[in-house]
Amino acid sequence: MQMAVTVVMVHGAWADGSSWSKVIQALRLNHIQAVAVPLPLTSLPDDVAALNRSLERVDGPVVLAGHAYAGAVIGATRAQNVKALVYVAALAPAEGQTVADVFYMNEPHPEAPKLAPDNHGLIWLPTEAFSAVFAQNASPEEQAILAAIQRPISAACITVPVSRPLWMDVPTWYLLAEQDRMIIPRTQRFMAERMKARISAHPVDHIPSVTAPDSVVQLLTDVLHQIRA
Repeated sequence: MQMAVTVVMVHGAWADGSSWSKVIQALRLNHIQAVAVPLPLTSLPDDVAALNRSLERVDGPVVLAGHAYAGAVIGATRAQNVKALVYVAALAPAEGQTVADVFYMNEPHPEAPKLAPDNHGLIWLPTEAFSAVFAQNASPEEQAILAAIQRPISAACITVPVSRPLWMDVPTWYLLAEQDRMIIPRTQRFMAERMKARISAHPVDHIPSVTAPDSVVQLLTDVLHQIRA
């Protein structure tokens, strides 16, 4: 009997596992197991270690999805149960690159905020950026919640060169967010094509798991069907 595949989802910067809640609910209605990984966002090695601990708790094969910064994290695991990667408007540095290298490879969106670490080495997103660039398609209530629960990311997360990424060795899919103002579509397409990922483009903002969860659920469901075939 074939073991059930679990979808494991990893949040990006300025978010937490609750950013996947709509996707988890929809997957569960389709009898698909789903887990959201909590990242400390303290350094890239710390985040990869946290992901690996979560993957150890999953019995059977995994489809591993990452949003934004978490693209670097899912690419750095070596867990043997990962059978496919799904990048959701996510960053995908190549071997020797840092997250910052790909994030800043093109001119940012005109409304994108200027980011800098505070006295503790933590990077916060300005409150107004949640409605302007992070989740401009969300409701005002959702934007307020996202801003209220934001978790800062350490500069140590984005300045560490990565080793050979897992996307070089397993099938990879990419949800390209055509209305993304944080990671512009041009940058997303470059990374997706470099990975030779199967691209699914949608007119969505930076965090479709909140603002367009059906697009994320459909992609994850399609991936599950393809790897089971």
